[in-house]
Amino acid sequence: MTANEAAIPGFCRDCLHQATGGRRCSACGSPRLIYHAELHQLTLAHIDCDAFYASVEKRDNPDLADKPVIIGGGKRGVVSTACYIARIHGVRSAMPMFKALEACPQAVVIKPDMEKYVRVGRQVRTLMQELTPLVQPLSIDEAFLELKGTERLHHDPPARTLAKFARRVEQEIGITVSVGLSYCKFLAKVASDLQKPRGFSVIGAAEALDFLKEKPVTLIWGVGKAFAATLERDGIRTIGQLQTMEETELMKRYGTMGQRLYRLSRGQDERTVEINGEAKSVSSETTFNDDLCDYDDLVAHLRGLSEQVAHRLRKADIAGQTVVLKLKTTDFKTRTRNRRLDSPTRLADRIFRTGMQLLDRETDGTKFRLIGIGVTDLSDTDLADPPDLVDAQATRRAAAEAAINALRDKFGKATVETGYTFGKGRRER
Repeated sequence: MTANEAAIPGFCRDCLHQATGGRRCSACGSPRLIYHAELHQLTLAHIDCDAFYASVEKRDNPDLADKPVIIGGGKRGVVSTACYIARIHGVRSAMPMFKALEACPQAVVIKPDMEKYVRVGRQVRTLMQELTPLVQPLSIDEAFLELKGTERLHHDPPARTLAKFARRVEQEIGITVSVGLSYCKFLAKVASDLQKPRGFSVIGAAEALDFLKEKPVTLIWGVGKAFAATLERDGIRTIGQLQTMEETELMKRYGTMGQRLYRLSRGQDERTVEINGEAKSVSSETTFNDDLCDYDDLVAHLRGLSEQVAHRLRKADIAGQTVVLKLKTTDFKTRTRNRRLDSPTRLADRIFRTGMQLLDRETDGTKFRLIGIGVTDLSDTDLADPPDLVDAQATRRAAAEAAINALRDKFGKATVETGYTFGKGRRER
């Protein structure tokens, strides 16, 4: 290593000892060293839990440690998460379960336990918020953090603070995270994917153009399969090709997306970390083992899903004013139907009955493989579910639901079931 190389800032991610060159830590012998010329200047990070659902299950059941684990539904469902052992066999998130099991027949399949994952996600989020108030969650298991100005608080530059955080999550919560550190959101998120699991990658401003040059256009956020095919037809496959094109040319071809291609291909991303990134919707869905077309059969699932949504709303102390029904046909086409209520709700009864009305128009003999229900236009509960002065039955149903919820909270979810749960739905015209 030359004198210039030795002068590049670095430290050991295991013991945090300052690294002065070499491939192993001089203090603890670990190979997990991080060097980068801009290491102590960069402050924007993306943190992503590694194979989150599967990692939580392995933490709770050590017998699964060396086994391929898939979190997902039945044969007709899809993979929510696969551990890294299963991924070696070709299993991927969103893959149909039957294909996942063909690729890895020895996998242990576990049904998702969302309440447990939410609890663990909140534990990780709490540790993030001890680093900085500027935490922008993207999902249950990932977030952007801005650590500018936190050096005096933590007595360390952001890079070392993040390494301490990753070690603390591993020791106290029992799962692992990967960290991406950069000067902008786009490259921080890209960096967090580079060395999973237990990764810590840095992309600085000086190297951004060269780093991006050989990468495929699909690395850019918003470039999915369909748009990538459009770019390929135009002869554009790499980000380096975009770097040679003018912004006006790209906008003329691709509209506002052209502007995004121009800027992100050059590592230009002025988005800041926003702390008001609350959830925009609450929903629940299920994929059937066999396709369903009968209204009553679909209603039986709709009731249980509505109760799950209402439970999450109550837990978060929020309400939603627009009910959204989701259906997926056997050829994977998605239908969404929505209706705005006259007031916000967190009642399963209102969500369910609105969903029934939306479903009634869709049951024309079409077979469905999935149904979902949810609410958007979220707000606090101050104006939620006022007494219905027209429909006295609705008020009584609301009171009955409150009583059922109290029993379930005390004795368990299975304490009380409704007739709809057993398939006793009927059309309401």
